[in-house]
Amino acid sequence: MIQAKVVADSITAEGARITTMECTYPRFIHSEVMTHRVFSRNAMSSRAVPVAKMLEQVRNSPATPVHWGANRPGMQAGEELTGGSLEEAKFLWFRAAQQAAGIAEDMAKVGLHKQVANRVLEPFQLMRTLITATEWDNFFALRAHPAAAPEFQALAYAMQDARNASAPVMRRFGEGQASWHLPYVTDEERRLLPLETLRMCSAARCARVSYLNHEKQNPSVVEDVDLFGQLVVRPYVDRKGRTYSESDPLHASPIEHQAVPAALAVSSSRNFRGWLQFRELYEEGRC
Repeated sequence: MIQAKVVADSITAEGARITTMECTYPRFIHSEVMTHRVFSRNAMSSRAVPVAKMLEQVRNSPATPVHWGANRPGMQAGEELTGGSLEEAKFLWFRAAQQAAGIAEDMAKVGLHKQVANRVLEPFQLMRTLITATEWDNFFALRAHPAAAPEFQALAYAMQDARNASAPVMRRFGEGQASWHLPYVTDEERRLLPLETLRMCSAARCARVSYLNHEKQNPSVVEDVDLFGQLVVRPYVDRKGRTYSESDPLHASPIEHQAVPAALAVSSSRNFRGWLQFRELYEEGRC
């Protein structure tokens, strides 16, 4: 239920490391994940996922606590319940999930949009969030810690383990396409496609984390470029002749995951250190 997978990991010659992870965790801790400002993020949206797909997840594998702690004063629960009390607590949680699913299904049947019907399922949803950062030490110190919520502890340890097990790829300043940190872009695509297209593909694939399982669907490069055009591009005509003017405002969070080494390892770019963020370069017209 709680997982973290590295999708891109890069390091400069000066030792500045940038890591992008795809994380799965209970939605009920998502607001806490959002408090960490060093993260660039794109997350699954209740407004984007079809109700039927959300119902399947909630009914078959609802998000649950990882520790069924006993009540006591303060923010942290006591020892985990045992015996009949534990079984009853789990039964009540699953009963609530099934009831929420039934209500959401009825809402969909009367014609409510998924942006409404899915809301009652949120306590039991699993989030999928893409996270990119260059600075991790403070996050791990706070969340891979006994004082953190048990579910957040599990997530932080999973992220820490995934990052520790990953071998970052060397990206050197000034080497063109090879310099860029580009989540979801393959080595073959790097060989075949120009840098401008690679950045568009990466951004589009990062945007799709809100509704797409990257392991089951692989949109074409043309579809990626079209989606980039709808998100952030300057005046642009797609393959069907549709014209896009520059978005106002830009839907720019998907272009925060791509980066290129900074000339100086200590340089900062938005929330990155040692790397220049694509969003900053794009918004300043340098890319």
